[in-house]
Amino acid sequence: MFTGLIESVGTVRSVKRGTASAVLEIEDGTVTEGLTVGDSVAVNGICLTAVTVGGGRFSADVMHETLNRSSLGGLRAGSRVNLERAMRADGRFGGHMVAGHVDGTGIIRDIRRDDNAVWYTIGAPPGILRYIVEKGSVAVDGISLTVAALGADSFSVSVIPHTAAQTTLAERKKGDRVNLENDLVGKYVERLLGLAGDAGRPRESGITEAFLRANGF
Repeated sequence: MFTGLIESVGTVRSVKRGTASAVLEIEDGTVTEGLTVGDSVAVNGICLTAVTVGGGRFSADVMHETLNRSSLGGLRAGSRVNLERAMRADGRFGGHMVAGHVDGTGIIRDIRRDDNAVWYTIGAPPGILRYIVEKGSVAVDGISLTVAALGADSFSVSVIPHTAAQTTLAERKKGDRVNLENDLVGKYVERLLGLAGDAGRPRESGITEAFLRANGF
């Protein structure tokens, strides 16, 4: 489990590609401090397991499914990535619950300044947008952000200078692909209420205005 508060920005030193998988080697002096083999690290919001650690670097295997569902397949030597170690049980919870299991990707459609803030508008597919609510939480490349506005096929976040400076957001431009993870709460509520059909597809709930009135709402 992660919080979406980025600890450091690391640099990809090598990408070794297999037939349908890859091994990333990432350099970062902050996150590797105290890191041991088997520990979890969120790389651009994706939970990976450190398989080697040493010399201020760690490496992680990336399987086929992860490459297909995220932007990690576009990384190359020199790419900068957001890093966060798994949350400690005795640590402060400053962001929101982030599993490190991305739901998909979005495309940055617009970037504009608003005094000291920067607005990022991100286009996303319906399967992701259906869980996004205005003033709710969303993880963008592993960064815990608040949804400032919601459109028919996109959402916007307003980022303060500190967040942009401490993450890779300041380096992003229109057309860039970013990893998106919805807030866990909405997905669990949907499943527990039986609103999700086969393979997680939405289905009619049967809850109508007449039903709510009849039951005292």
